[in-house]
Amino acid sequence: MSLITVRAAAGRLGVSYSALKQWIYKGTVRTVRTGGGHYRISDAEIDRLLASQGRLPAGRPQRRTRPVGLLVSISGRNQLRGIVEEVRVDGLLAQVRLRIGDQRLTAVITRDAVDELKLRRGEEALAIIKSTEVMIARHSP
Repeated sequence: MSLITVRAAAGRLGVSYSALKQWIYKGTVRTVRTGGGHYRISDAEIDRLLASQGRLPAGRPQRRTRPVGLLVSISGRNQLRGIVEEVRVDGLLAQVRLRIGDQRLTAVITRDAVDELKLRRGEEALAIIKSTEVMIARHSP
């Protein structure tokens, strides 16, 4: 059973975070509580809610052919599309390596982010680089 955060579930359902929290408090949505008291929602519960809204055919398989909550636009201009080559998780952090053409990019992100994005080897991902400085270097002649 795959569990996702309330914010991620709200995105998949197309509702606001606060609306989904209210549904949880009213008991409309079945959740699991973490040891830290946070709510998590299963994929099956998301599908049940979508079906109750008439947005999911009853016999639809669990695997989605197109991501829900697709990133439509972002203000960051430094975007690099690549393939996930490796994901190493250790404690709260994870190291993700993307192959972008013949180059490699490595990022350290939280374990929660890896789980929420469902990053897996061979999958396509987008690196968005936000920086206030860029350094240029050359080999000496």
